[in-house]
Amino acid sequence: MKKLLAIIMAAILAASAAGCSSAQNAETDKETIYQVALLQSLTQGYYDGIIKVSELKQHGDIGIGTFEGVNGEMIVLDGKVYQALGDGSVKEADDNETVPFSNVSFFDSDIKAELSGIKNIDALKAELDKQVNANGRNLFYFVKLSGKFNTMNVRSELKQEKPYKSLDKALATDQREFNYKDISGTVVALYCPDYMGGLNTPGWHFHFISDDKTKGGHILELAFDSAEAELDATQGFDMKLSDNKDFQAMELSKDVSDAIKKVETNED
Repeated sequence: MKKLLAIIMAAILAASAAGCSSAQNAETDKETIYQVALLQSLTQGYYDGIIKVSELKQHGDIGIGTFEGVNGEMIVLDGKVYQALGDGSVKEADDNETVPFSNVSFFDSDIKAELSGIKNIDALKAELDKQVNANGRNLFYFVKLSGKFNTMNVRSELKQEKPYKSLDKALATDQREFNYKDISGTVVALYCPDYMGGLNTPGWHFHFISDDKTKGGHILELAFDSAEAELDATQGFDMKLSDNKDFQAMELSKDVSDAIKKVETNED
């Protein structure tokens, strides 16, 4: 009997330890930015999917990115993955859709800031930079900014077919822009620290989706009178790479900063 009790107690302790470990891992995952591939690989024209949307959801409930063939802009919000297509429509992405590049995390609101009188995207960056400077420039930040926007200029792009062109060349012919007035929705933004220059783009990256989930894309310009921003400061980083031979043959140390600036801002 004593031996049986000892075995039962050992099993209970082991299960308890496993449960604590799982809980700790779940908590750790909440403080991790999960990145699929590199912005540098996307910019050079690697558009093949690396993971499915269903797997991406396991790593975050907020995020940005794109889909295989750069078939539209990705907005992840409240655990749902939306696909803003090149024709201006938005749909919830199928779980079997594949992803060549994305950043996601599990959102928890660490910082709140009231923003007002934002005339353009540079003004928004400046206000968000104040929060970054106050709380730590070497952390990652996801931002949710919900409200009514006086103007919202977004872009998406038509799906690319092989052989793939570099992203700046693809956008030169297949980018589509959409301008909206007095539209309610949510900006999902990611801040990457300066040291991420070889893996992503340092600074801010903004996507948008309307409240009715019918409009969205990569933000080129915006303006709003007032809104509350919620920031999630995150210190962890995890990256998923492809073992595909084409991906492995890429020169990912190549300086593509000018091309990234062009695709991010629409400026030469």
